[in-house]
Amino acid sequence: MSEIATLAGVKRPVVSTWRRRYPDFPAPAVENAGRPLFDGGEVAQWLISSGLGNTEPAELRSEVALFGIVALTDRFTAWQLIEVVGSLLCLRKLDARPLAAADSPAGVAADDQAVWSAVMRRAERMDAEDEFILTELRSVDAAAAPLARLAEDLVEAAYSEHGAYEWLLSSRVRLGLDALAADAVVPELAALLSQLADVPSRLEGGEPATVADPHARTGDLLATILRDAENREGLTALAADPDVRFARIARRRLLLAGVDELALDVQIGHELEERLADPDVIVTQLPYRPGENRTVQAALEGVERIADLLGPGAIALVLGPADALVDALRGTEESRLRSALLRGNVVEAVIALPGGALPYRPGYRTALWVLNRSPIPAAEGKVLLADISAEPLTESVGRRLADDILLWRAEGFRAIDGHDPRYGRAVDVAVLDRAFGGPLTPPAPPASALLSRTVSERPALIAEAEAHLERAVVRARLYEDERGAYRGRVLRRIGRMPKRTTLGALIAEGRVTKLRGYRLAEEHLTVEGHHRVLGPEEVTGQSPVDSRAMDRLVLASAYDRVALTEPGDIVYTLAPRLGIFVDHEGFSIVAFPARILRVNRDGERPLTPRVLAALLGAARNTGRSPSAVRAARRIEGYQLPDLEPDDMERFDALLVETEQRERLLRAQAEALAEARRLTVAGVSDGTLTLDRR
Repeated sequence: MSEIATLAGVKRPVVSTWRRRYPDFPAPAVENAGRPLFDGGEVAQWLISSGLGNTEPAELRSEVALFGIVALTDRFTAWQLIEVVGSLLCLRKLDARPLAAADSPAGVAADDQAVWSAVMRRAERMDAEDEFILTELRSVDAAAAPLARLAEDLVEAAYSEHGAYEWLLSSRVRLGLDALAADAVVPELAALLSQLADVPSRLEGGEPATVADPHARTGDLLATILRDAENREGLTALAADPDVRFARIARRRLLLAGVDELALDVQIGHELEERLADPDVIVTQLPYRPGENRTVQAALEGVERIADLLGPGAIALVLGPADALVDALRGTEESRLRSALLRGNVVEAVIALPGGALPYRPGYRTALWVLNRSPIPAAEGKVLLADISAEPLTESVGRRLADDILLWRAEGFRAIDGHDPRYGRAVDVAVLDRAFGGPLTPPAPPASALLSRTVSERPALIAEAEAHLERAVVRARLYEDERGAYRGRVLRRIGRMPKRTTLGALIAEGRVTKLRGYRLAEEHLTVEGHHRVLGPEEVTGQSPVDSRAMDRLVLASAYDRVALTEPGDIVYTLAPRLGIFVDHEGFSIVAFPARILRVNRDGERPLTPRVLAALLGAARNTGRSPSAVRAARRIEGYQLPDLEPDDMERFDALLVETEQRERLLRAQAEALAEARRLTVAGVSDGTLTLDRR
């Protein structure tokens, strides 16, 4: 049932609710140690017909097949599952016929033997030279016949062998094959590489194109840049990898991606077979090395070898370690090699990427070099430097960065009207050469950023913040002139201490009323509205008090039983920690698990909201450890002194005085912080300077 929840994209209790509420929910097929097990096909069909769950029908069918494949890890190793199922999909593509997986009235073992014998005969006929599938299929016997049926199910769900194989490779982590995913990049970086490679535009005119990766691994990057190419007839793919298993996976992947068998070559090693064609687009990731074994020289020599593969009109996208590609260099040999690459007029752009571009190597900082063997005359002698390491690589950031580089590739530097990239700056190679080993990062923010309203209005905004600060200082001085310096007039108590009571006792006596909070749907909350919403985030200070609100029409239509707070109500929460807030304005909505304490002002020995909130906040034994599931005690058990009316009155007046002085000081602090923030931002990006006077 937990797997059904995963399949449907819901929480585990939802499945129990479905079983109880819908009579047509599939019955368990068998029980295993008291746990019901269900037929995956029946569950998927029920989810599709009922429209329940959060998974698309096509994905449901593929997931059922993948669950079946993962379930066979007790019979086969994870490597065998990936290789054998991938080979079966490849056989189906080569033979252009479905796999023989029909049921037979004979016994299961005999049927499996017949199915597998037919599979092997076809494999030996279609792959006599063992380029794609024979080694993998010969490594298993007739016990692998169920994999042929599951491969057929995957194809039926994905509508093609290629889609089925991509789904299979997406499950490599679920199978425990982390090595197959160790060099995978985040989807946003993959999309950026695809846009920069721009393979579809090379194929549009009917001209042939050759893509290559000398460090292919499982072919992730090549599969990425081929994804957007609809017509692959004129496409040639070259790849290489020293690991035989990785190379064969990449070979099958490219074949299933639509590359013709005669236009495909994946070598075992690091050398590309260039007799087929010279590469037009190279996309590659330099082999990962741990920090203690990684050298800048080796990384730069790898870039140099890739640059040597480029012919006229060819480009290369090289992903590698940031310490070699963008950071300042210490060694003379490394600096000389990087300068030689820059002077060779082959480096089109250098991009410093944010951390986490490789999810399985979180500490590995990466950068991207874009090489172009034939830059346009307007771009000669210059390199576009971009640094997005300080911001997340989102889809929109990647799209804008790709636009900058593609425009730079097509138009280059224009001194008249100024081609202003949104990221990075065009820098003369001569300037970088004089720095000799200096960092390859933009010397200043891009011109588009410097000309934005945010930058151009900074002096005015700083002057406005300074004016706010001046007015806040004047108000504070006037208040102090009127009221004098702060004096709490506190004395040590002599005599009997005030008697102790608890909040529970105050509630029982009718002096305080406890009210509940309300469960609110997230989609009903907005930034602006008629009633502010107070929940644990606002009460504990995690979010500003006015950060959430609700429209009065939504409140009236969807929450007819919700009562608003009254002025002076105390809103509190115990989760995730104790938080107390006095709502002096009222007319707010309290979101569960926050609750309300309302002081009875007409009762005997009335309390004031400020005093009660202060005493509850100072109560002892109210903390909780980070691992605690709930608070150590209920709020009703909080002990506090039961002050006499005159003590209560004086204490409340003191709290009012401190709150007013805090507001005056806070206004000064906020204005000063705003002026400081804007000044630091302007000085750091070079758009502001300070007067010498």
